[in-house]
Amino acid sequence: QVQLVESGGGLVQAGGSLRLSCAASGNIFSINSMGWYRQAPGKQRELVAIITSGGSTNNADSVKGRFTISRDNTENTVYLQMNSLKPEDTAVYYCHAVISIVGGTRPYRYWGQGTQVTVSS
Repeated sequence: QVQLVESGGGLVQAGGSLRLSCAASGNIFSINSMGWYRQAPGKQRELVAIITSGGSTNNADSVKGRFTISRDNTENTVYLQMNSLKPEDTAVYYCHAVISIVGGTRPYRYWGQGTQVTVSS
């Protein structure tokens, strides 16, 4: 009933930039928070950045000053602008959203399929 579709990953050299996008679609009534997580090989999935429906944001310390999260509520889309990328940013990046569907009783968490970001040194 709900899909999160990510785009924008790829291969970039250290110091470069990438912009990730994630569009939510389906039988959506409202979207609470949206955000990005990442998982590197052999590591646990970790929060990168999150944004509330009102626009408040919270970034992981490792990306503060380099990554910016934003959203377009009219398009149900969340973005992650990643600048000054480092090799340690290499991971699969997952979009996440807390969504209430039409006729639903409570919000649920949804995940995108993931997009690979690789930063070469």
